[in-house]
Amino acid sequence: MSSYRPEKQFALRGIDYAGKTTEQIHDQFRQVLENGMHGLCYSAYEDGQEPGSILTEAQIRRRMEIIRPYTKWVRSFSCIEGNELIPKVARDLGLKTLVGAWLGSDKDLNEQEIAGLIELAKNGLVDVAAVGNEVMYRNDLTEDELLEYIVRVKKALPGVQVGYVDAYYEFSHRPRITEACDVILANCYPFWEGCHMDYSLLYMKQMFQQAVQAGNGKKVIITETGWPSQGSSTKDAHPSMENAMKYFINTQKWSEEDDIDVFYFASFDEGWKVGGEGDVGAYWGLWDKNGKLKY
Repeated sequence: MSSYRPEKQFALRGIDYAGKTTEQIHDQFRQVLENGMHGLCYSAYEDGQEPGSILTEAQIRRRMEIIRPYTKWVRSFSCIEGNELIPKVARDLGLKTLVGAWLGSDKDLNEQEIAGLIELAKNGLVDVAAVGNEVMYRNDLTEDELLEYIVRVKKALPGVQVGYVDAYYEFSHRPRITEACDVILANCYPFWEGCHMDYSLLYMKQMFQQAVQAGNGKKVIITETGWPSQGSSTKDAHPSMENAMKYFINTQKWSEEDDIDVFYFASFDEGWKVGGEGDVGAYWGLWDKNGKLKY
């Protein structure tokens, strides 16, 4: 029988937290945070704002200054309504950008988003371009419609990596979209699939590997993963401050040790998200809605 190895334990379940106090977990969280991470999903909307609100450069810069010491990249989700200022401010502060055009069922808005993404990239503000986010998951467009947008952006931006963001399993189910992407942009959420915290790291690794297999040699970036700090449970996945810290620590250690590019979701709490996701929607941030570090 083989002997026990600590690295095998981490590979399966992450750090062994047995016997650790909340204060010890908190200290480790701060250490990992201050060590820095690959990327953060940028939460733009302050209290009382929601998609449709016009963002100002001042509010974007204020929040970007808070997260700048801890991340190398930021991910944005739209190219209109002030969101187009996010990559500009990020570049001013020395950060790299994964810039998304938000696509939905409104074709006029889609055209504005695509035009905005292309313009930002031609101005040198886009390191990776994401054409749509979970469009297939929401059934907002057909595959052919989405592919048309992806091809248009690729033709307009021959020197920029172009991909599409969706749940990890969509890249297995939709090979034409996977083929059209330069890079696979996969969202991996053990929480939303009801996975217990103790097995969440192993489950995320399985999600990642499914996307890797679908990509057939293409680079896979985890564009979203995270754990809420409060709210209602999803099956065996329970929100709490302690679980959120554990998940963050495990994710960042795996990202560093296996050289996986991960964009953590999210930077700040956003109250407007309770509408689509229930009460947990407002509590995914590392910082609260006022910009204070939660842990």
